[in-house]
Amino acid sequence: MTPFLLTCFYSLSVMKLYAIHTRSPPLTPPDEYNLNPGLEWDDEFTAGEEEDASLTMLDTPYGGGGGGPNRHHLPPGILPSGMPQVQNVRPALLSEEEQQQLQQQPPPEPPRDLSDAEKQVIMMTSEFHQFFDRATRLVERALAEDVDIFLDYSHDQDEETGGTDLSSHKLSLSRCFYDDRWSRNRCITCMDWSPQYPELLVCSYNNNEEFPHDPDGVALVWNTKFKKSTPEYIFHCQSPVMSATFARFHPNLIIGGTYSGQIVVWDNRSQKRTPVQRSPLSSVAHTHPVYCMKVVGTQNAHNLISISTDGKMCSWSLDMLSQPQESMELQHKQSRAVAVTCMAFPNADVNNYIVGSEEGAVFTACRHGSKAGIVDVYEGHQAPVTGVSAHATPGQIDFSHLFLTSSIDWTIKLWSMKHWSLKETKPLYSFENSSDYVYDVAWSPTHPALFTAVDGAGRIDLWNLNQDTEAPAASTVVDGAPALNRVSWTHSGNQITVGDDSGRVHIYDVGEHLYQPRQDDWSQLVHTLSELKNNRNEDDSLAHRAYDSPMSSLTSLSSSPLR
Repeated sequence: MTPFLLTCFYSLSVMKLYAIHTRSPPLTPPDEYNLNPGLEWDDEFTAGEEEDASLTMLDTPYGGGGGGPNRHHLPPGILPSGMPQVQNVRPALLSEEEQQQLQQQPPPEPPRDLSDAEKQVIMMTSEFHQFFDRATRLVERALAEDVDIFLDYSHDQDEETGGTDLSSHKLSLSRCFYDDRWSRNRCITCMDWSPQYPELLVCSYNNNEEFPHDPDGVALVWNTKFKKSTPEYIFHCQSPVMSATFARFHPNLIIGGTYSGQIVVWDNRSQKRTPVQRSPLSSVAHTHPVYCMKVVGTQNAHNLISISTDGKMCSWSLDMLSQPQESMELQHKQSRAVAVTCMAFPNADVNNYIVGSEEGAVFTACRHGSKAGIVDVYEGHQAPVTGVSAHATPGQIDFSHLFLTSSIDWTIKLWSMKHWSLKETKPLYSFENSSDYVYDVAWSPTHPALFTAVDGAGRIDLWNLNQDTEAPAASTVVDGAPALNRVSWTHSGNQITVGDDSGRVHIYDVGEHLYQPRQDDWSQLVHTLSELKNNRNEDDSLAHRAYDSPMSSLTSLSSSPLR
């Protein structure tokens, strides 16, 4: 007998016993459920002899002797073991008149079989599609669940689980998402978590070169709440999707930036997998790949900000994608366009933003005001910048001036927009522990000094600035060592999600001792930043002296007379 049938049989048995028990007349006295009315709070912890004496009284018949009436007795129908007393009861029988009435009633007509044409008409209706789509999703969730209904909470669970405590682990693989039909041979280009439903993750994919007839661009929505291995939603379009994000104030909308430059919008309420809105392919919008975009603002006033690799920044209203509300050309050095590869907005800022470029420089820019456009240049990388992340951890001290960048030059750099001296645009520190391209970096949303980075060798690094700046606090390599293109934290900060070049999404649990901040981590980070700044100034002064020493020796040589 299957566990499900056992459960149903047990439930029916309990209901039958309860129904039989409730038919007996209430003959019990008012204090029937006080099994020991003579025992008060002060006498609750008495010697074992008194306990034995009270327990022996439970075997006496109700209303009999053994210490007076209403003393140490169970309610009627309840055995001393505490289980209900079952009595045989005859089943209810119909009278002869009722039996004759039932026999005289005509038998119900059998349901009419639908013809193939009628079935086809029903299957083509939108109501049937909505029902079938929701029903299949629910069945998938139910079939994927693996719940032990026979779990006994009275036993020590450490014995069953081997006494393992996952909170002590640094990085442990939780699950992996992959769909053979839509993920195979597709590189993950972007990931974003839903702000309304924290269990939903959208991933964008580029084209599958082995199947040229399939849609070039795919966006899959994965559900981490259930153990189902199939996507919750599948969307696609005719151009590779280079960036994707949930519409922050529209829970049903998902926005994609494509290689062709189009901005597309999908709606999970629609039965179509194709976009419900598209931006035009014209000079008023993007005509180059869109690698980065973000919804900024408030519920009543928000915009979609997108930047393409030709340096064009556009601000959109999601209600109308026929043309952007405003646009701007990001230019630098003799009106040269900035080839933007990544973008980040500082915490609670909708006007200023940071962009990385193909030439290796990092720029801060402004949307409005007298300084609209490029504001500052941060030079330090020797290759294209692949990722940028602004500090957004709330806390007692504001660190929103900090940001991190990753690059193909194998390094991660820490920067600050707070200029201790005028126009100071050098990195505070350079992390050079990686042995491959570093493709992405992300600050922790809960810990002020914690961030993660991924590289082309399949390695995930967790860095804690308050512990060590020379080596990561935790590190692991994904099975098969695929190139990891993107990394993202969950909103709770206890998991990180990485996407690789084979279309797989890996979710890792972070140890509690790593992602949970201590009370003094904010003040300690201030001290760490001060030390990094002082060390950098010392290195700069030593480098300046080393540069000046050959010049001074040449000067002294030229001033000395020849003999």
